[in-house]
Amino acid sequence: MQNPALMNLTSVFEPDGPIPPRYTCEGRDESPALRWSEVPDNVRTFVLIVDDPDAPGGRFVQALAEGIPPVASIAGGGTQGLNNFGRVGYGGPCPPGGPSHRYVFTLAALDRRLGLAPGKRAAHVRKAMQGHVVAEAQLVERFQRRAGVGREGARGRRAG
Repeated sequence: MQNPALMNLTSVFEPDGPIPPRYTCEGRDESPALRWSEVPDNVRTFVLIVDDPDAPGGRFVQALAEGIPPVASIAGGGTQGLNNFGRVGYGGPCPPGGPSHRYVFTLAALDRRLGLAPGKRAAHVRKAMQGHVVAEAQLVERFQRRAGVGREGARGRRAG
């Protein structure tokens, strides 16, 4: 398959800007609203992977969803995968203290549904996506923990 086309992906925060605390472990840990455009006609479903490439132990998956309907925004829908916090669904940024971390929101448009069971890990989803990505979009945001703020360690959370 040729290189995927590019789509436009936007969120409630500025590109390459700070992620507001309400979407992190310092706040309500809400999943941010996302919108996309410039979607090719042959898209059947979307996959969203949110990860932290700056995590101490390597790339840390914050959220994973597949089977997202081919519409212009996420408003529920899709099958949630297992994040690296060991939970299904969104786990907002919660890095250890120190410099800011990048959080990469990757939206892949696929030419077929994957039909995976809930709770799959990112590696399994990435493998199933191979050869079916027709378009892609990325959004990079940043977050830095404030000293002594947040819930690190709460609910079994590890840095990410």
